[in-house]
Amino acid sequence: MSSLFTRIIRGEIPGHFVYKDEICVAFLTINPIVTGHTLVVPIEEIDEWTNLSAEISTHLMVVAKRIGLAQKQLYKCNRVGLIIAGFEIPHCHLHVIPADTMSDLSFDQAASHVDPTELAAQAQKLAAILKTI
Repeated sequence: MSSLFTRIIRGEIPGHFVYKDEICVAFLTINPIVTGHTLVVPIEEIDEWTNLSAEISTHLMVVAKRIGLAQKQLYKCNRVGLIIAGFEIPHCHLHVIPADTMSDLSFDQAASHVDPTELAAQAQKLAAILKTI
């Protein structure tokens, strides 16, 4: 059975994508801790980040860094946090989170719902900046 992320990648479930290449995708989470909270996900369905090949691991980090730079530009945040937790969905994903304080990195702060039109607007803005980085 495909993971939720694989279904999003295939277009079976809507996703607000900011980036896509042959190795990974990046899309906004529907339960963001803060505006712009983005997930970087390998296309290959690999459960734990420790099981990633060196090539995929390196690629995900490079993409996450580019997204972080775009987030800093768009959201004027002090820092960008990177979390790899892996408990929610059995498909590796990197949380790239604009942050001004440590509380901006707490999953306890995650929204239970965000208007899809707002997610679409944020994804479009972030994707546009990514094209310049």
